[in-house]
Amino acid sequence: MNKAYFEILRAGVNTTIQDKGRNHLNHVGIAVSGAIDQRNYILSNKLVENQLNEAVVEFAYQGPLLKLKNGKINFVISGDILFKIIRKNLEVEDGKCYKSYTLDEEDQIDIISTKNSTYGYLAVNGGFDIEKTWGSYSINTKANIGPNEGKKYSLNDKIFIRKSDTKNLNKKNINYNYSTDNIIRTIKGTNFDYFSRNAIDKFFKEDFLITNLVDRMGIRLKGPKLENIVNTNIKSEGLIRGVIQVPADGNPIIMLSDHGTVGGYPKIGVVIAADLDLIGQLTPGTKINFKEVSLEEAQNIFKAYTDETNKYLNECN
Repeated sequence: MNKAYFEILRAGVNTTIQDKGRNHLNHVGIAVSGAIDQRNYILSNKLVENQLNEAVVEFAYQGPLLKLKNGKINFVISGDILFKIIRKNLEVEDGKCYKSYTLDEEDQIDIISTKNSTYGYLAVNGGFDIEKTWGSYSINTKANIGPNEGKKYSLNDKIFIRKSDTKNLNKKNINYNYSTDNIIRTIKGTNFDYFSRNAIDKFFKEDFLITNLVDRMGIRLKGPKLENIVNTNIKSEGLIRGVIQVPADGNPIIMLSDHGTVGGYPKIGVVIAADLDLIGQLTPGTKINFKEVSLEEAQNIFKAYTDETNKYLNECN
């Protein structure tokens, strides 16, 4: 029997495979990668009864148009997404996020666009028939690592699907409250004292604009210039997701999942773990504000974030 697969009729802007990421490779220059929005990633898997670390399709802005070949599947899309299901008899259904659907052979999923967010996720029951690279399914297009030779998917590519049991699956859905908050909470970076009192005041009191220079590697901001009173370059140090670097031009850069593993710009702050999904989803043109919190506050906020995630996961049962 031939394997089921998606034929890509339109690739979309940035269609890749992602999971929780690959760990313990920073020392050889390999970033963690993984889904930009980890909560939406695991919810998509839960809704189709997958293991929470199963591979999914991540897309940005305009998503792919996919036709199912050789099989029948259950799928779900998570995020703030406009999509339609085109049946083989040409009937068209409006899709609803966080709700599982059955797709028959020759049916199509048209992921038209994200709405008030950047990224969305497509999970299928059983997962995709792909291999891990260094313990992860994630595609890192900067290093050409992962499935599809480490590249974004293109027109006429195929994404093969593992055999799944659609008969015994329960159709599931949850009511998800999509946050569009523009207050980003941070703790102090390792070079916080490199910046003048005036720069620190501006950092926490004035607006910053998310520019069009956004990808899975990071987000460039535009706003008040942050004055560095020590040195605009430092010896390269290790970077993590969420760290906020400030180059010589004074405009901050927030590192995301495919960030470089080292960098030589001073670091004024780090986005707390509970706000990483949020900052990754904000669209170009959005104004944001930074708010400083203590390490203890960040830990408590992350506990609340985890509790809320578990609440959604429990709704899927």
